[in-house]
Amino acid sequence: MQIADNTSPLSLDDSARHAALRAVLNILALWQCSEKEKMALLGVGRSTLHKYQAQPDSARVSQDLLERLSYLLNIHQALRTLFGNPENVYGFVRMANHNAFFNGASPMDIMTGGTVAALYEVHRQLDSLRGGQWG
Repeated sequence: MQIADNTSPLSLDDSARHAALRAVLNILALWQCSEKEKMALLGVGRSTLHKYQAQPDSARVSQDLLERLSYLLNIHQALRTLFGNPENVYGFVRMANHNAFFNGASPMDIMTGGTVAALYEVHRQLDSLRGGQWG
């Protein structure tokens, strides 16, 4: 997540945390995520996901969730930088990828492993692609 004044995303106030959650929920809808995928990406259970979706502005955004939101926002930004068309911006996460890291899996397959590390790795791979250093 880009912070203008170099403030750590982990020190954001509640309104900024809620804005990040709302933005990610919109992105997950555009990625056509299932409930199960949303739960894995956000690291939450079904009832918590339903609360977040119903009332994102009253959600308790933990440090873990904020870290996940940050990676998801950065993944989305990398896709917007890499691709000019909405089909790829929102569809790439579901496309099989045959680069070494993905080994035929889609980014969504990797990300829904449920770990923050998986989100980090997908972001890192997209970031390296942005720099022309696909690894």
